[in-house]
Amino acid sequence: MYSFTNDYSEGAHPKIMKALIETNDEQCAGYGLDKYCLEATRLLKRQLQNDNVDIHYLVGGTQTNAVFISSVLRPYQAVIAADSGHINVHETGAIEATGHKVLTRPHQDGKLTVAMIESIIEEHSDEHMVQPKMVYISQSTEYGSVYSLDELKDIATLCKKKELYLFVDGARLGSALALPDTPTFKDLADYSDAFYIGGTKMGALFGECLVIVNDSLKADFRYNIKQKGAMMAKGRLLGVQFKELFSNDFEMMVPSQTNQVFPIMDDELIAKLQQDFSFNIMDRIDDHRHCIRLVTSWATPKEAVNSFVSKLSELLHNNL
Repeated sequence: MYSFTNDYSEGAHPKIMKALIETNDEQCAGYGLDKYCLEATRLLKRQLQNDNVDIHYLVGGTQTNAVFISSVLRPYQAVIAADSGHINVHETGAIEATGHKVLTRPHQDGKLTVAMIESIIEEHSDEHMVQPKMVYISQSTEYGSVYSLDELKDIATLCKKKELYLFVDGARLGSALALPDTPTFKDLADYSDAFYIGGTKMGALFGECLVIVNDSLKADFRYNIKQKGAMMAKGRLLGVQFKELFSNDFEMMVPSQTNQVFPIMDDELIAKLQQDFSFNIMDRIDDHRHCIRLVTSWATPKEAVNSFVSKLSELLHNNL
């Protein structure tokens, strides 16, 4: 019998397992200060186009939600979510156990809307009730729906107006990012106060990557991680996985659905590829990167494309 129950029944993507085995005998610093966590952070900041974010690696989604929300909110403050939200339904009261109420409204296809948020704010009008201070949404949601960029912007605008934090649960963010016309990594960094990138349900053995954007929420966060029992001594196990997950992706100069693609690559990588392949170098992006153009035709053999992809993967895996 094949199970369609969830997206974490299997262990991990073969490339993740290979990377863990190949680095197993190395001695690394502990608690997320190892070279692999640092390299994964560098790769992610490049994709976010934001060097100012703080990045932390934690083991699971419930742990990430509970540590972040409890660290940000004051004792009398609450978090707003759809009634289907993971923090409301499937975390055994983890948020409430830290002393913070979850305020909900019936979901619309798994989503929370501006109108729902406004109604909760209006309902909690004085100091005799908890104070709504954070909005929690999931991308993608527990019902498989995704927030469009406009929906994200609308919620972010309301949060800014009402002085609420916006936190995005990204346990299945990888699925949402694969869809057209949905918020990108950069969009999430531009419009949320924090979000996380799920690994457990996206091919990793375990692990979530928390990105804190709002400067006022960054100070002493590692103290909160440690106090909540969430600081992994062998943090390199998280770093190795997220480095592998982030390594083989490229920013595109322009979106393309034709026989031309325009990836942005490091100059060193371009030079290595030019030893075996010919292609055009287009625009300079910064001091270390250019956009290149790769073009195929009706006569391009599949073997040539596979050879390019194989060489690219080899260079990335071996750090050039």
